[in-house]
Amino acid sequence: MPSLFDPLSVGELTLSNRILMAPLTRMRSQQPGNIPTELNATYYSQRASAGLIISEATQISQQGQGYPATPGIHSPEQVAGWQAVTKAVHHHQGKIILQLWHVGRISHSSHQPNGQLPVSPSNGTPAGMVFTAQWKQVPYEAPHVLTLAEIDAIRQDYKVACQHAQLAGFDGVEVHGANGYLLDQFLQDGVNHRQDEYGGSIENRARLLLEVVDQAIAIWGKGRVGVRLSPYGTFNDISDSNPIDLFQYVLSQLSHRQIAYVHVIEPRATLAGGADQLAPNAPSATNLFRAHFTGTWISAGGYTPESAEMAVSTQQADAIAFGRWFISNPDLPHRIKVGASLTPYHRPTFYGGSEKGYTDYPILSQSA
Repeated sequence: MPSLFDPLSVGELTLSNRILMAPLTRMRSQQPGNIPTELNATYYSQRASAGLIISEATQISQQGQGYPATPGIHSPEQVAGWQAVTKAVHHHQGKIILQLWHVGRISHSSHQPNGQLPVSPSNGTPAGMVFTAQWKQVPYEAPHVLTLAEIDAIRQDYKVACQHAQLAGFDGVEVHGANGYLLDQFLQDGVNHRQDEYGGSIENRARLLLEVVDQAIAIWGKGRVGVRLSPYGTFNDISDSNPIDLFQYVLSQLSHRQIAYVHVIEPRATLAGGADQLAPNAPSATNLFRAHFTGTWISAGGYTPESAEMAVSTQQADAIAFGRWFISNPDLPHRIKVGASLTPYHRPTFYGGSEKGYTDYPILSQSA
């Protein structure tokens, strides 16, 4: 019977344990330029005991940015900044992969090249508010609908980002296809109303995600590519009329490609980083979809140490990704192993700022 502390082969990677660090947007990159810093290197290296670190979502282009001070992977300075991060993690015997991000319509013109409008598969302004580059909250803008030529350009941006991730020293890449961002916007018909080869049928709506995955495989090899999905998610005003057929198809296609893993957010945690409340009556993505993917299944969303151990020991999941608990417990695997209490996290310091609430959480020996 497997446990959280058994090693795990994930594609070409061998993980020392099954407690993974989920991607966590922290908005602490150097400005201007959205460049990772030594502070970021310290933060990630403190958490190198995770079986695998999945980096914070990282925009593949300036167009892909949707929040202030999030890091990129599209400039030489950003690549150099990430090199310091991966070197620090590897120095502590950790493994880290880069999550590739394009937010699509979940942005504001202040983040965009030349102040252009954010982009989307289709017309339709998201509900809610967005942070501008000046950290002001304003309503979302009506997005620009992507042309086929512009979709081709985005696909090229993903290719370059994969190449840059190799230069930066990462151990692989995760394609962010979740949480209502661009690739999820193409997947789900609550947003995607296109009538061309990227809209309409499930096969067409999944086309861009799978094309991006194929490009990542061509550069990295299938054993170093993962994908994040959020079936039944509602974050960022996303929805689909038939999520079961949609995500069964997507997962079967990813299974056929034999990628290293899929990383699936449980619908009970659909609010992502926005709140602590769980939806206890939400469907189980693992129960509904796992049979359609034969590779490593990483589950995320509202886990406690106890429920994580149960999920792995009963083989509902191969590994569990923790988010908020890794923020406040840099030595989370050790704490879980010895049954120590967990340090509470401080939500007001999640986004933006400097050391406070970022690199100043103690490890167990310090807190004792």
